[in-house]
Amino acid sequence: MFSMIRHIALGVTLALGLITSVMAADPPIVQTDKGQVIGIPGQVTIFKVIPYAAPPTGALRWQAPQPMPAWTGLRDATHFGNDCMQLPWIVSSGQKTSEDCLTLNVWVPSRKAKRPLPVMVYFYGGAFLGGTAAYPNYDGARLAADGAVVISVNYRLGIFGFFSHPELSAQSPTKASGNYGLMDQLAALKWVKINAAAFGGDPSRVSVFGESAGAGSIAYLITSPHARGLFQRAIMESPVLSLLPDLAQAEQAGLARAPSLDRLRTMPAEQLVQESGAYFAAAQPDLLGFPVPGPIVDGDVLPQQPQKAFAQTAIMNVPILLGQAQQEGRMFMPPDAPVTLASYEKWLSDHFGPKAPEMLTLLPASNVEQARLSQTIWSGDAMFGLAVRRIARAMSAIQPNTYSYVLTHEIGRVKLPPTHSEITALVFGTLNTPSFTPRGPSTPDDEIVSKMIRRMWVNFAANADPNGANLPHWPKFRMPDEAYIELGQAHVARSRLAYQRLDLIDR
Repeated sequence: MFSMIRHIALGVTLALGLITSVMAADPPIVQTDKGQVIGIPGQVTIFKVIPYAAPPTGALRWQAPQPMPAWTGLRDATHFGNDCMQLPWIVSSGQKTSEDCLTLNVWVPSRKAKRPLPVMVYFYGGAFLGGTAAYPNYDGARLAADGAVVISVNYRLGIFGFFSHPELSAQSPTKASGNYGLMDQLAALKWVKINAAAFGGDPSRVSVFGESAGAGSIAYLITSPHARGLFQRAIMESPVLSLLPDLAQAEQAGLARAPSLDRLRTMPAEQLVQESGAYFAAAQPDLLGFPVPGPIVDGDVLPQQPQKAFAQTAIMNVPILLGQAQQEGRMFMPPDAPVTLASYEKWLSDHFGPKAPEMLTLLPASNVEQARLSQTIWSGDAMFGLAVRRIARAMSAIQPNTYSYVLTHEIGRVKLPPTHSEITALVFGTLNTPSFTPRGPSTPDDEIVSKMIRRMWVNFAANADPNGANLPHWPKFRMPDEAYIELGQAHVARSRLAYQRLDLIDR
């Protein structure tokens, strides 16, 4: 499997002073372009905390990722590295946070393959404020065992990943600032292109996949000239496609908080992260009522509004697979949120103006329960459903291998329609790991659906087509029928998902 792996005796490992409590007598070693790494053997071989860029600390704070210096000897790749700086977020990974976080993790099937395997590179979600490649839900072992090299990537977040300032732009060769988190993702993909073969992967079959902000990152990269040639497939689970601030707006937001960078340059990371939210440009508010931090149209990494790029098909032509959960908005609607008939009508009016009466006719409410459900559906459609349809329509105009889904399988013993982020446990087969969406222990049906989805995702990574033996037929997305597959108990093909609601929001 590994073209550049060699094995060493346990005595040599001990002599090098490496941790041996989790190591077998014959641990795996891979030669990367910067040096050797030693991983964890097993049915799936794991290499963790491999640096793909130099730590963005000190003078490298708010700079594009720089090359990692080469190292001598063996680098321990048996434990996760630091999470990127963030406030406590979602489910703890158990790692400390640090600016020294630009690392990735690799899972490789240990069984020898007849040919190089497809490579699947994962970008986490978390609203560009949080997230980690060490999140338990993203364990790549089961997905890798189905026939892929799986890689998860840490990238900078919050003020460390998406901060703009006139002084930063003046110092930059591109005369732009911000988008450091996207630059990290690009640097990781360049690392994959160089090193995939050493881990048994095929650098000509690299798929990027991600959920929420991770899927949004992929949508934005598809519009970036810097991403061309770095991946050949894209999987987007619940993508966002927000209207982004431009460089001038982002610089002014940074300038308003900090007339000079002197203080921020030397501020400890632990203090700086506490002030993170105040530095973001006020983009189009999302339906939760606060500006979405993250990427900006900087004229370099993102030359134009991604929404405009998709509308004009000024995008990379790669096969894509994308979709959403049945009730995306449920995760954003706490059980104790005070929704009433009056507040539902006001919410529609505040967000959709003159279309509100028509929307109320389409999804009426005669009691509080119906009001809550209707508002949940509209918010999910507006935040994610419309993005899925816009991306799928644009891509299908230039790319025949475009596939869309909606997840309807109810996960766990808490029988509720699937919501935002729940697809990840099915994709990774991590159904019984900690999750911020309560679902209880998995069921046998969950395991069956997870296995099916993993096979579809790996098939797509391998062949640009999710279809395969003993799998339900997944039709291609084409206008005007806009076929998609329902991933639920029936796994049936349907067409024109929620078209009346999405047409209203689009108008």
